[in-house]
Amino acid sequence: MYSHDLIIVGAGLAGMRAAVEAVKAGVNVAVISKVHPLRSHSCAAQGGINAAINPKDSWESHAYDTVKGSDFIGDEDAIELMCKEAGNAVLEMDRMGTPFSRLEDGLIAQRPFGAASFDRTCYAADRTGQVLLHTLWEQLVKAGVQVYEECQILKISEVDGQVAGVVAYDIKKGEVFGIQAKVTLLCTGGYGRVFLTSTNATASTGDGMALAYRAGATLADMEFVQFHPTGLRYSGILVTEGARGEGGYLINDEGDRFMTKYAPNKLELASRDVVARAEQTEILEGRGRDGAIFLDLRHLGAKKINERLPQVRQLARDLEGVDPVYTPIPVRPTAHYSMGGIRTDKYGATILPGLWAAGESACVSVHGANRLGGNSLLDTIVFGYIAGRELGDKLGGMDMPTLPESEVQGVKDQISELMDRPDKGVRPASIRERLGEAMNSYVSVFRHPDNIQKASDLIPTLRQDLTTMHLDDKSKVFNVDLLRALEMQNLVDLAETIIAGAMNRTESRGAHSRVDFPDRDDENWRKHTITKWDNDAQTTAFSYEAVRTVGKDAYKPAVRSY
Repeated sequence: MYSHDLIIVGAGLAGMRAAVEAVKAGVNVAVISKVHPLRSHSCAAQGGINAAINPKDSWESHAYDTVKGSDFIGDEDAIELMCKEAGNAVLEMDRMGTPFSRLEDGLIAQRPFGAASFDRTCYAADRTGQVLLHTLWEQLVKAGVQVYEECQILKISEVDGQVAGVVAYDIKKGEVFGIQAKVTLLCTGGYGRVFLTSTNATASTGDGMALAYRAGATLADMEFVQFHPTGLRYSGILVTEGARGEGGYLINDEGDRFMTKYAPNKLELASRDVVARAEQTEILEGRGRDGAIFLDLRHLGAKKINERLPQVRQLARDLEGVDPVYTPIPVRPTAHYSMGGIRTDKYGATILPGLWAAGESACVSVHGANRLGGNSLLDTIVFGYIAGRELGDKLGGMDMPTLPESEVQGVKDQISELMDRPDKGVRPASIRERLGEAMNSYVSVFRHPDNIQKASDLIPTLRQDLTTMHLDDKSKVFNVDLLRALEMQNLVDLAETIIAGAMNRTESRGAHSRVDFPDRDDENWRKHTITKWDNDAQTTAFSYEAVRTVGKDAYKPAVRSY
């Protein structure tokens, strides 16, 4: 059994930023990560991070864009906090050594991004997440923070109403161990792998969200799933919004720049939900090709593409067989980001004492029904910093709980039961494929109630299959078969909350587009969906929570057009 004041689960940007800040306060902090920290999914973020650092820009303008982008359901106090902190957050990363792209005069370069009223997205070519991640990793190593890498959490231990730490599985050794802590901070990222096609890494299985849900925390707004307009046609791998920020066009199979019909002012730089629906409409009405439309960068020229978008060019060549200097890239809307997550206050605390969350795994909520491009990296850096700062102040006055050994033994028994099952029943891959296909087909860009019901009807079957699935690999070391089986429970739990939330919300708002309720309904639905697991009834319980407002007339709901 290990013991730390603070255990941070997840070594992406939110987790490492929190650790760097907490260790400054003298906290005994450790980080546990399912993968090596430099393989965390934050490294896949390409386009940039928003901050009003230009004197002609303002945090108020950034905040308004974010409130509007959220379709007026983001919590306004949290949005203002994020946008006020943004400048300092980016400049602090700059001081740590992040190699941002620069203008001729040495200032940090900024590019236009979707639904923004100012060019405020700071970037490092098309590898912004990667360079931020490397910068924080250097700081983590320098501070001597202990990292348990390639270890997957399997349980959040809650004892007498207090979270006492986590039980984890060392993937390298095949051993189960416990870590007790005064506070457990979840920074485990999103759940993109609920969908069969996603921009997310294979590790993005929503483990933290699902385990927190099972432990008694609440989830919020799970029905709001962002579909990125430019996932590659076959793999779903991300092509950054920065490609459109640099001037890229979207065209259909007839060569028409179709965004002139859907967003005549902002065109390709309308908000992501608007662009994704426009693309899907073009595809459904027969103006796509092989389920895709095209991102045209040819007019940018080789020099600009090589300087600003080198990774995009490489990905298009390797995965679609096209060179964007000469040929448009086939793309389509692809599951990308969870606006929902573990419900927290604006500092990161959940309703469970001893459990906090930050980053994509949390719902603060600053993104509401639709996140703006460039605000996800900002969310991780700002709220990671805030959580680390707050916990650095609080942990000294808190007692260390005791994580019972029986909690560890319970997880060992769970793994043994799974490993010892007879070689019959279904394989984990089969469950994942059926779940992912249903989510892709029935709970995607446009949602029809009959289709949502089809996805809902599948869940009981998948739950039954979870009880009989078997493993082919019985080995102890790097048993990926076992990991995938353990992740399936999390994916099914989260899918159920997404499906039920989508069925319940009888309106269209942001990324949630109901074909039978095409309009936004502020009178009845300007509120957060709160989801809680009812352990006694073994079902999901729903309640609703008012949006936190700050009383500014500028934030009052209005027609959202671009």
